[in-house]
Amino acid sequence: MPPETPDPVELTRSAYASLNRREFDAMMDIFGPTSVWDVSRWGLGAQVGAEAIRRFLEDWFGSLEEYQVEVQELLDLGGGVVLAVVVQVGRRAGSHGYLRLRSAPVFEWVQGKVARITLYPDIEEGREAAERAAASRD
Repeated sequence: MPPETPDPVELTRSAYASLNRREFDAMMDIFGPTSVWDVSRWGLGAQVGAEAIRRFLEDWFGSLEEYQVEVQELLDLGGGVVLAVVVQVGRRAGSHGYLRLRSAPVFEWVQGKVARITLYPDIEEGREAAERAAASRD
C-alpha cells in the first residue's frame, strides 16, 4: 500500500506555525530544490529553490523586530492547492509603527513539498488563481 499523502491544509497550517516561531529549519523542510516563492505581485520577485527562499525569508525577518501571521482562512481546493487568507503584522527594527498586510497566498503542494507559493495582495485575485490552479490539476 502506498504511503498516505500528507494533508495539504495541515502542511500549510504547520508551515505558518513554524514561520511564527521563526523556526527556519522546520519551515525549510517543506521546500525542495525547484520550489518557488513568488512575491512578484508585491514587487519582490520570485525565489527558486530552498536556498534562495531561505535567504529571502531570513532577510525579510531580519528586518523585523516583531512578526506574526494571523491565518484567517485555509481552504483546500483539491489537487494539492490551498488558498490561505492571512494578515501579516510586523514592526521593523527601530520603528514604533506596525505593518499590517492582508494577502491571499496560494500554496501548490506535490507529495508533501511546496511546488509553488504565490502571494496575492488582492484576495479575490488569489481566490481565482487558486481555483484555476486546482482545476488544472484535475
